[in-house]
Amino acid sequence: MTTDAARGAAAEPANLPDASGHFGRFGGRFAPEALMAALDELTREFAAAMQDPAFTAELNDLLANYAGRPSLLTEARRFAEHAGGARVLLKREDLNHTGSHKINNVLGQALLTRRMGKRRVIAETGAGQHGVATATAAALLGLECTVYMGEVDTRRQALNVARMRMLGAEVIPVRTGSRTLKDACNEAFRDWVATVDHTHYCVGSTMGPHPFPMMVRDLHRVIGVEARAQALELTGRLPDAIVACVGGGSNAIGAFHAFIPDEGVRLYGFEAGGDGVETGRHAATLAGGSLGVIHGMRTFLLQDDDGQTLETHSVSAGLDYPGVGPEHSWLFETGRATYRAVTDAEAMEAFGLLCRTEGIIPAIESAHALAGALKVGRELGPDAVLLVCLSGRGDKDMHTAAEWFGFMDAEESAQ
Repeated sequence: MTTDAARGAAAEPANLPDASGHFGRFGGRFAPEALMAALDELTREFAAAMQDPAFTAELNDLLANYAGRPSLLTEARRFAEHAGGARVLLKREDLNHTGSHKINNVLGQALLTRRMGKRRVIAETGAGQHGVATATAAALLGLECTVYMGEVDTRRQALNVARMRMLGAEVIPVRTGSRTLKDACNEAFRDWVATVDHTHYCVGSTMGPHPFPMMVRDLHRVIGVEARAQALELTGRLPDAIVACVGGGSNAIGAFHAFIPDEGVRLYGFEAGGDGVETGRHAATLAGGSLGVIHGMRTFLLQDDDGQTLETHSVSAGLDYPGVGPEHSWLFETGRATYRAVTDAEAMEAFGLLCRTEGIIPAIESAHALAGALKVGRELGPDAVLLVCLSGRGDKDMHTAAEWFGFMDAEESAQ
């Protein structure tokens, strides 16, 4: 239980990564020689921008008057009746412009693109939330935009594909590999190697070579900073637990980071357990992975004995990724955060429960956090306060949800 002594301004977060971009033995920079100069430039420019009052003032203005920050903190009283009676507070990133937390990071990176004198951004996306946010920021700042998306994901997130194109972005379906997020990342890196002189790769999660995991974290840290102050104002103390879903881990690290120094606050990340970790059809990197290198970083990933990346499965396109951000690997290994897997069925049960009890339709990604909150609440008991990062809204997932719950068949949902 967190005491009143913990009140006040957020404590300083852990002083990581180090100068070489490492979180302990994780992170670093594993990238082609052609990208090293661009990564060095990005490291310098981001550090300078965050010390530039004009840059931070413009970013803060956009976050407040374009994205809609601060996002609300909503108490979910009827949902909490199913979580052992613990109080459940929802950090409403779903209410941001474009419908998810992704806009926090993208606005910063788009401003940085302009500051570096580049005219084009590229992005990868799974569920489409990051793609829509990138297309939105590019339109706002007059940048060219190309988004890579696995062919499988373009079908299950067709509405977001239309939104990106409406915003002026070129969406390129990726037809290699498993045709999901991992393969979209591969193609985005290939594009960046060839166009780095005028293009910035707007990475959408706390992944990739240094400085991306640090930069994306710092741009999402606003989630936890706001939540910390809001929880203190609402309840008079810090939460007992912060709960978030984890694919690459951007919303989770944003929610966790301001609380890392608060030893009395437990951090819980919930991965995509798919059909169950024991079946092999899942995307639970920390529950079932091992140390390796993927997309420019050393981290835990799903791989076979020969080091080949395994195909993943999740009902959530946004969590369907075989790796995880290196800071999450460090939090996992040091024990500061606890990571568990939630199955598709458990996530969809929580999805429906939040709809029926609170009138809020969450993204399926966020439903993994909600399912985790039900478990954590029952474990910690009725005196506990849980803060759940509701990372996105579920409009994009209506076809999947309608099929899952039998409101539409596959043929109807495809129309």
